[in-house]
Amino acid sequence: MNSTRVVKEKPGQRGCINFSLDPSNGAPIYRQIIQQIEYAILSGRMKNGDRLPTIRTLAVDLKTNPNTIAKAYSELEIRGVLATQVGSGTYISDKKPVIEDDSLNKKIKEVLGKFISDMYDLGVEKRELSALISSYKE
Repeated sequence: MNSTRVVKEKPGQRGCINFSLDPSNGAPIYRQIIQQIEYAILSGRMKNGDRLPTIRTLAVDLKTNPNTIAKAYSELEIRGVLATQVGSGTYISDKKPVIEDDSLNKKIKEVLGKFISDMYDLGVEKRELSALISSYKE
């Protein structure tokens, strides 16, 4: 699994996105990139005006073909979610992505299931999770 963290400000704050690609999950790489950008916007980690990494930089960091990154950026630009300024870069626009509720709920369940499974592997009981989450500070 390839992953990279692109940080503009402090991790966990605005301008932070963590790209994590999984070639074995069945979704094309460009779709995974699109989803991760959309989720970062919807969660508030990326906001209007935040700059994304260049196609070349992200392709090198993720060890993937630049055309794959360009395809993801292009699709998001067509949807109006991204805006490219020649010579300046690619930025988050003021238009929010539209994600089908089923897709978002599926992703939430997937992430939550993995989290609970990982915690179980570490010996943490389900009833302890609530206290751990409540006490967690970034």
